[in-house]
Formats: sequence, structure tokens, C-alpha cells
Amino acid sequence: MTQHLPAYIATLVVFLALDYVWLGHVARDFYAREMGDLMHERPNFAIAALFYAIYAAGIVLFAVNPALAQDNWQTAALLGAALGFLAYGTYDVTNLATIKGWPWRMAAVDMAWGSALTALSATSAFWIIKLIR
Repeated sequence: MTQHLPAYIATLVVFLALDYVWLGHVARDFYAREMGDLMHERPNFAIAALFYAIYAAGIVLFAVNPALAQDNWQTAALLGAALGFLAYGTYDVTNLATIKGWPWRMAAVDMAWGSALTALSATSAFWIIKLIR
């Protein structure tokens, strides 16, 4: 377990930093405009923390660790992108199917962001672990 902790911390820190910039600055107005009344004025930070904790573990398990085992950063990028597409795609497609008025454009942007964010987080964590080993 202790060998996985640095990868988890690296993944979590990178993921949080990138998502903060995206959600808090770059795409904040886009999401607010697209979601309209569906969006809370303030996020539920306890639930958000739970998501980040769980998802970072998934990134380590399904992208970072396999990449480290192969000593191949491209594996981190590819598996990270695939995981991001699957996870964010599951969320967005389910919302399209079940929530009246869920915006298609936002779903597409969110899926692309999830893919890029997860790939960048996994690849960054891979290189951080390589540097500290």
C-alpha cells in the first residue's frame, strides 16, 4: 500500500489543480450557462471530495500503475484518456438519458475534458513517480 501512496498523492494533486483551473476559471461560465437552474450556487464540497478521492484511486489503479509496470508514459496517457472517456461518458450519457434538458453540447465538452484531464493527471503522476524513485 505504501508504494501506491505517492502515486495516489501525485495523481490527486495534479487532478485537483487542473480541475480547479478548468471548473473555477476556464469553463465556469460555460457550465453555468449550459446547466442553468440545474447547477447549485455552491458545490457540495464534501461530495466533491468523495468523488476526487475515489476517482484518483481509479486513475492510479487503471492508468498510473500499469504505466509504471511497463515503464511507459504513453500507457499512462492512453489508459488515462480511456478511463476519463468511460467515466465522464457514463456520467454524461446517463444524464442525457435521464435528466430532461441535459445539454448535449455540455456533455460533449465534459467528456472531452474528462478524457484530457484524466490523461494529463495519469501522465503527470507517472513522471512525478519516476522523478522521485
